[in-house]
Amino acid sequence: MTDPAWIDAALASARPQAVSALLRYFRDLDVAEEAFQEACPRALKSWPEKGPPRDPAAWLILVGRNSGIDGVRRRARQQALPPEETLSDLDDVEAPLAERLDGSDYRDDILRLLFICCHPDLPAVQQVAVALRIVCGLSVRQIARAFLVSEAAMEQRITRAKARVAQAKVPFEAPGPVERTERLADVAAVVYLMFNEGYSATLAEADARAPFALEAIRLGRLLLRLFPAEPEIMGLVALMLLQQSRAAARFDEAGQVVLLEDQDRNRWNRGMIAEGLALLDKAMRHRAPGAYQVQAAIAALHARAPTAAATDWTQIDQLYAALEQMTPSPVVTLNRAVAVSKTAGPEAALAMIEPLSGQLSGYFYFHGARGGFLKQLGRRGEARQAFDRAIALANSTPEAAHIRRHLDSLGGEN
Repeated sequence: MTDPAWIDAALASARPQAVSALLRYFRDLDVAEEAFQEACPRALKSWPEKGPPRDPAAWLILVGRNSGIDGVRRRARQQALPPEETLSDLDDVEAPLAERLDGSDYRDDILRLLFICCHPDLPAVQQVAVALRIVCGLSVRQIARAFLVSEAAMEQRITRAKARVAQAKVPFEAPGPVERTERLADVAAVVYLMFNEGYSATLAEADARAPFALEAIRLGRLLLRLFPAEPEIMGLVALMLLQQSRAAARFDEAGQVVLLEDQDRNRWNRGMIAEGLALLDKAMRHRAPGAYQVQAAIAALHARAPTAAATDWTQIDQLYAALEQMTPSPVVTLNRAVAVSKTAGPEAALAMIEPLSGQLSGYFYFHGARGGFLKQLGRRGEARQAFDRAIALANSTPEAAHIRRHLDSLGGEN
């Protein structure tokens, strides 16, 4: 349990709790991040020698706090702390102080920090971006991919957001009930993006990234405790549960992508499905439809279908049409086109997505779907070009391999 892969995964999964708690101590985003970064190399040195701590997050919080205090004092030219070994020898996190750093002390700091990051002084996109970077520890590349922008553009947004927080002296206090309600939509967006980052992990990345999905579900449930009568939060949690229920069936033993229509439905988590369907039914009784509820309803149709052939694609098309009205987006239209291809054929689906070529020119799934429609229409040369472009834009080796199989099936030029 002290191999580098396990340690990397432990550091990644512990980051949200650790950074959140360190911010509570230091009330400064940069200091909290620096303190966590200081703790990581010490973990890489200590854990292989002494064995992994029982609670990696608590260990990182203690070491990071000590390191951060040291840094603050150095910058203030005050008296130095005692030697490092006196501060950071935690005896494998068994000390009484570490024992007190249990779930009640720091785990809910993550949700608190999300509400802080989603401060109205920041533009909405910057709120979500800085929360994903600070709270969730996603890389700039991962966040840029979620927003369909370049890494350079997203780096600028995050830098501006952090500078604005510092200049405005945004209070790092848990917002009150009114402020929480005002920021709820942005916090929900961060939670769902966090979920997607974990859910989209490949089999090889699962140790490091898959915990994001389960943590997002946990945060969604906490939100539901704060807002028990909010149907959109019910819809959000239902959506995440229904999607996560398919996680075990999304890759084969070789780590290759298995499309939804080809998945072994016996491997779907029926407990998650039942919980998700119950939450969705409860949300719909409020008769206040929203985007998360609609997406959950789409996922529910897949979950309820005993086989891929039994999927109600007509109703899925109608739900995507409603989602287009609620949250117009080229990605929503692209998803709707898949449903249209099942009900009206690939030509109608292709006509629907061709106007999106400019907006989604750098989007892997656009070129993959377009290539699939062209292949069905027998336009193999154009399909080959689309598949080539998709491979170039693939986010992972399994994605590229999946498109490569389609490309190889085209045979010679046509």
